[in-house]
Amino acid sequence: MADDNARPSAAEAWATLQAGNLRWQRDERDEPRRSAEERAAVVAGQTPMAMILSCSDSRVPAELLFDQGVGDLFVSRTAGQVVDDAVRGSLAFGAGALGIPLLVVLGHSGCGAVKAAVGVAGGGAAPTPSTLGALVGDIVPVCVGDGTDPDADVAAAVDANVRRVVAQLSADASLSGAVCNNRLTIVGARYDLATGAVVEV
Repeated sequence: MADDNARPSAAEAWATLQAGNLRWQRDERDEPRRSAEERAAVVAGQTPMAMILSCSDSRVPAELLFDQGVGDLFVSRTAGQVVDDAVRGSLAFGAGALGIPLLVVLGHSGCGAVKAAVGVAGGGAAPTPSTLGALVGDIVPVCVGDGTDPDADVAAAVDANVRRVVAQLSADASLSGAVCNNRLTIVGARYDLATGAVVEV
């Protein structure tokens, strides 16, 4: 397990990520720990300050939007932040073996997986192939808009999906012990593609 004395607390890590995101928004990036020398310094091991579970969307690169460098973040990405056994195992490793104190579940505006789920919830056909349909189906239960404002329905479902995944992971057997013992804090957030801002949800 990583040395807890050398790592920030969950609150400190979240504050660091928020400060980095503010730099990203202002186009005042530090772009830390990206040199060959700094890359070599982490070959022997890693002590990331936070885990990020985010969407696979190419416009949501965690290290960039939080202005962090190599070795800072332990990142898992799936469409719509949908959780499967591979994600659970990865996060359990991060929380347990690596002792990472913070997990951020990061949704984003205009998420394609959530848009598809809103469509299915409104009576549309499930997307194909079946693997994609199953992924979208995981999100459908939180899509409760009435269809009069599709953009608002998607925005609401993005946040609802983040909250769903936070609750799911908080109760998951592989992580709940760390959460209950205050060794892991799980935060839900949304990234706005237009502004670059990350806000807690």
